[in-house]
This record gives sequence, C-alpha cells and structure tokens, in this order.
Amino acid sequence: MREDVSFPADDGVTLRGWLYRPDGATGPTPLVVMAHGFSATKEMYLDDFAEVFAAAGLAVLVYDNRNLGESDGPIPGEIDPWQQIDDYRAALTWGSQLDGIDPARIGVWGSSYSGAHVLVVAAIDRRVRCVVSQVPLVSGSENARRLVRSDHFAGLRAAFDADRLARYRGEPPAMIPVTWTDSPDEPCALPTADTHDFFLGPIRDRAKTWRNEVTLRSIEMFVNYEPGAYLPLIGPTPLMMVVAAGDHLTPADIALAGYERAIEPKKLLVLPGGHFEAYVGEAFAVSGAAQRDWFLAHLG
Repeated sequence: MREDVSFPADDGVTLRGWLYRPDGATGPTPLVVMAHGFSATKEMYLDDFAEVFAAAGLAVLVYDNRNLGESDGPIPGEIDPWQQIDDYRAALTWGSQLDGIDPARIGVWGSSYSGAHVLVVAAIDRRVRCVVSQVPLVSGSENARRLVRSDHFAGLRAAFDADRLARYRGEPPAMIPVTWTDSPDEPCALPTADTHDFFLGPIRDRAKTWRNEVTLRSIEMFVNYEPGAYLPLIGPTPLMMVVAAGDHLTPADIALAGYERAIEPKKLLVLPGGHFEAYVGEAFAVSGAAQRDWFLAHLG
C-alpha cells in the first residue's frame, strides 16, 4: 500500500514523497529511506525499487530532495549535497517515529548522487543499520575531471567565481541545464549522451515535475564533494555497493577503488551496462532482488 506523505526537514522545509507499507504486516516493520540522484525525481524508477522492497515486508519512505520535484525549497534547482544529507537524517527521524515502524531497523538507499549521500549518512548516523549505494559518486573532484575537458576547467572555475560575486551583490544565482537539448557542445551539468537520453527520453512522461535546470553553484558543490572519504567509517554498518561496469557518468573504476577502502561487512554487485541501465530491464531484475535480500538479511 502506498500513500502520499509530507514531513518537515530540520529547518522547516517540507519534503514530499510516498510511504509504502507491506501488506499483511502484523508487527513493527523495518524501514528503508530512499531519495534520488542529481536533479532526479522519485518517479524516475524509485517506485519500482520500493515495490520490490515492500513486497518482501519492508516499509519504504521515498521522497523528493528539497528544491526538486514535489518538495519545497527556497532555491529551486539548488542541489546542496550536505543539505540533502541533513534531509536524509530528518527523514530517518520522521520515519522512525511512525506507527508500525521499528526504529531499531532502519536502512538507507541511494543512487548516483544520493548513492554518495548514503555513504556519508551511514558513516555519521548510527541509527542506520544497513545501506545500499547504487552507481554512486565517490569523488566529486575526480569525477568532474572525467566529465569536463581539461582545457575547459579554468573557465568553469572562473564562472564559479563570477557567480559567487554576483550572488554577493544580491543578484539571483546563475543557472545551467542538467543536460544538453540540441547539441552535445552546449554547456550543461552532466555532459554525457546517456544522461541526455535518460532525462529527455520516455521517463519524462512519468516525471512531470523534473526540470532541466540547476544552479551553477550546485556544480561547484559537486566538484568539492568527497563522499568517498567516509567509506572507511561506515563499518560495522553493512554496506552493499552496486556498480555498473560500463558507467562513465560515475565511472566504475572510481567506485570500485572506493569500495576497497570500506571495511566489512560489505558486498559488491557489478552489473553490465551503463549508469542508467541499473534502473531498468535485466539489470534492475538482478539488482533489485539482491538489494532486497541485503536489506532482509540485515533488517529483517
């Protein structure tokens, strides 16, 4: 059973999403808290994962990150990783107090940018008893060097500085598309062909609140974000990392090197295909079941 829910973040911003409760539950159930990646909204296949988890007896809280989708936010299109981490923790607090939820059995799930966030949340918040991180960003600086041509990086830094000065003078934040629309040469946040095909493809019929625009400051925060530093601190909380072998948005080799720094208990699942293929088809069928089993083993 799924119901629409809303809850306050620590600063009072309203976050909105879905709460799934397993059918036939006779006692307090575990809860998995989920949010999506960079600019993405919950309709972009998070319901498919949540349904797999709920069918196995897990309650699931899925919500849109602030400033995105159906959630509120003071700066539309602003993606602040540390604010999103705080919001994950607020979701943990709110969800753990719900009737029928066992606050001692809470897990977190994230993918791509939120796959990075759950690494940090699991390391700093011991209420988390289990974590799944799918196709995660592990190093913002290293990842950015893969996505941005070296001869363009100085210009990007100059744009960050100009935007900071403009905001200091009271001007609105500069904006940038998430993905290109007409030409791959257009400046954008995520300049890969599969990003374009995912966000501007059939998923738009489901994800009607998604907007192809974020603040330029969001890119600066992306570049400076190093969630992989928290990987050695997650244990003894059980960690499952899912990596796509052909991923060039959050490159597989960076994620695999990060996984090696995590301590036990941990599990690695390597999927064929690229970053966005992890959400659909055979990769989803394999991964969704494996993630479900991981949560059941450590929460159920």
